Amino acid sequence: MTFRRERDARNVLGEPLASCSTDPVTGFFRNGCCETGPEDVGMHTVCAVMTAEFLEFSLAVGNDLSTPRPEFGFPGLQPGDRWCLCAPRWKEALDAGVAPPVVLDATHEEVLAITTLGILKDHAAAD
Repeated sequence: MTFRRERDARNVLGEPLASCSTDPVTGFFRNGCCETGPEDVGMHTVCAVMTAEFLEFSLAVGNDLSTPRPEFGFPGLQPGDRWCLCAPRWKEALDAGVAPPVVLDATHEEVLAITTLGILKDHAAAD
């Protein structure tokens, strides 16, 4: 797999996109950033801080993010980990009242297609 970096990727604040996490390594391209491209049909663009409540919700809707899957290089997530979530999944969690906090400087501007900056700011992770 070839890793690439969107040189001009911007976050929801209009600034250069910051890294979300390299431990565990996240992002559709597994480069630590919530970058996207035409091949990213899931839109893995929301840098979120995992919570127990969200991880339970995700499991209940069919996406187990807690169980390690070493065959895919996936360590399993725990509360406090940062991860690039699919924007539609984050919105689904928002609608269910369990949206995890968002790291604004590491969340890709494409997320603004499904929610507003005001809502994202309301759910911003503490610095």
